[in-house]
Amino acid sequence: MHEPASSVMSAFDIAAILVVASALFGWANHHFIKLPHTIGLTVMGAIAAIGLMVADAFIPGIVLDDWVSGLLEQMNFTETLLQGMLSFLLFAGALHVDLERLKADWLPVLLLSTVGVIICTILVGGAMWALGLLLGLPIAPIWYFVFGALISPTDPVSVLGVLKEENVPASLQSAVAGESLFNDGVGIVIFTILLGAAVTGAEFSVSEGVRLFAIEAGGGVLVGLLFGWAGYKALASMDEYTLEVLITLAVVMGGYALCSYLHISGPLAMAVAGLMIGNLGVSFAMSDVTRDYVLKFWELVDELLNSVLFLLIGLEIIALIPGVPHLVLGVAAIFITLAARGVAVATSTKIIHKSRLATQGAGRVLWWGGLRGGISIALALSLPAGPTRELLLAATFAAVLFSVLVQRATLGRLIDSLKEQQARCVEDESAGTVH
Repeated sequence: MHEPASSVMSAFDIAAILVVASALFGWANHHFIKLPHTIGLTVMGAIAAIGLMVADAFIPGIVLDDWVSGLLEQMNFTETLLQGMLSFLLFAGALHVDLERLKADWLPVLLLSTVGVIICTILVGGAMWALGLLLGLPIAPIWYFVFGALISPTDPVSVLGVLKEENVPASLQSAVAGESLFNDGVGIVIFTILLGAAVTGAEFSVSEGVRLFAIEAGGGVLVGLLFGWAGYKALASMDEYTLEVLITLAVVMGGYALCSYLHISGPLAMAVAGLMIGNLGVSFAMSDVTRDYVLKFWELVDELLNSVLFLLIGLEIIALIPGVPHLVLGVAAIFITLAARGVAVATSTKIIHKSRLATQGAGRVLWWGGLRGGISIALALSLPAGPTRELLLAATFAAVLFSVLVQRATLGRLIDSLKEQQARCVEDESAGTVH
């Protein structure tokens, strides 16, 4: 008789299985499939999940999909990502954001990571609500806006890899990274506020939402500043790389734990702390040896966690049983989120006079490079069980998989075409031709 995974798996067992699976799939992808690393792990995770479900349906006695489902349930993907992995991922990402390069575009980046997330939430929620009415779905309106909030944050991991490979200007790389780091925190805060109203059934109050947002977001930024400054001063007081790596770990784990205890935004705290350590700490508080060890340590942490994360995204397909409404919502979610992202980018960048992010090329990269990832999946999986959750989960999976498998795979080509277009314009202008 099959014994549920939850009764036999320890935390170490689960971690070992995920790391080994990530390594094996990564090795197979590198040698045979040759897709970009994150895409390859997502694809292989999805294929594995689908294969297990097919085997369970047609081969008597096969219960591997139940075993994987039990494994994922015990691990609790949402809690693992939001309360564990996310703190390390955001800090590691923030370490590499150059504030000097970001300074010239700080206002459009700030607008895109705050106002842009709100615009996306409203537009996606409104469009999905209209579609739900057409399909006659029994979903309360506020749940569509909950979906808008969970699908609005972008994931910087994949897109930054492409931008570096394509030699995109460092200022644009910093803008994309800065926006993604902060809109994760903002999106989670908005999602939490809307979800609370949806679950309780209370009428949503804009004023109350603004108050809660100010407390959670402001508190997170404050804790990030305090821990970032304390970490910087501690790093500046010594030159011992092993201890300094430990201090950066203490900033991340201690700061995030305090935010969880105070019920304020841990993601925003880690983004702020990472920016402070990555700029003040790296420039003024570390020797060359320490800087090399600290940055390489966090690069390895970032790579390991992202490998596991994208594998989990693929495996989590096993939690979905699609029907016709699920498929319709999923396909619609892809186009709706793309359209809302385009409006948010245009609104946030073009209202700033002479912003470099308002150029056509930068705008297209910000739009098509606004990838969705593990945060959206984790938030969707945290929704209370029921038909509404299954429908919104289908829409989330569709939008995220399209992001990872299509947008990520074609972003390099988009950048190449923009470079060729700019080169032709320069040639035409030098030849005296009006372009």
